[in-house]
Amino acid sequence: MSFVFRQLAARTAAVGTSHLTYSRRLMSVFNKQYENILTARPEPGVALVTLNRPKALNALNSALFAELNEALRLIDADKEIGAIVITGSERAFAAGADIKEMKDKSFAEVYTDQFLADWQDLTSIRKPIIAAVSGYALGGGCELALMADILLAAPSAQFGQPEVNIGTITGGGGSQRLARAVGKSRAMELTLTGRMWSAQDAVAWGMASRVVEAGDAADGVLPVVREAVALAREIAAKSQVAVQAQKEAVNVAFEQGLSEGLRTERRLFHMTFATADQKEGMAAFAEKRKPNFTNS
Repeated sequence: MSFVFRQLAARTAAVGTSHLTYSRRLMSVFNKQYENILTARPEPGVALVTLNRPKALNALNSALFAELNEALRLIDADKEIGAIVITGSERAFAAGADIKEMKDKSFAEVYTDQFLADWQDLTSIRKPIIAAVSGYALGGGCELALMADILLAAPSAQFGQPEVNIGTITGGGGSQRLARAVGKSRAMELTLTGRMWSAQDAVAWGMASRVVEAGDAADGVLPVVREAVALAREIAAKSQVAVQAQKEAVNVAFEQGLSEGLRTERRLFHMTFATADQKEGMAAFAEKRKPNFTNS
């Protein structure tokens, strides 16, 4: 993560000591020592969360998700952050759920403890989440990528829901989100065979937004992560009120019928007229200048 702090130091030197005090406050939040994830603020308004279990190819266990959920809640409450990027390593976004954690659990244990229920906490985050996927995104890793609002894939990305190969099924939303993304027939084929599919397939089928071409990992940062951070920065520069309302409007398309979805969208559209950002944005457009959003 050295590139983050080099960029931050360069910006600090350029703007002076008042920014240094502000940056130290931010770093005290984003440098919290987690066991299984890393957090950083690579650009203004952007939070970067990196899954960090390299020896296990970022396999997802309860401890990792507890940390991820806590970090995302803190980031969601941070008014300085407008968008979030989640990524893994070059080799693996996340190679699946941690089988060692699951293999000896009983039905009564997983049922009464609502095992994996906290995976859905990520979907309650109001700020946009971008998944930057390189390497393996299998099982729970694929499900985590599917929970993101935008999915960018490196050419090396390999997706899959192979749970059937070990005698179980998807448990973190894979059957539901994958079917909505790629259609029933293709989701059936993929989940019933456990086959992997490529980044190019993910884009062609509508699961991913685009493939970010391979290139040099300058400062140790993969091109797909750099592109995701740039996209997050672009989104973070908008009105946070409008961005969060727009995210809600798109999500209801998958949760409601068309008529109710249209009503929800219209109500959210009307709601924006109570915000200062709507007045500023439309005034700036009419006056042919850049808007100065205050997220209010």
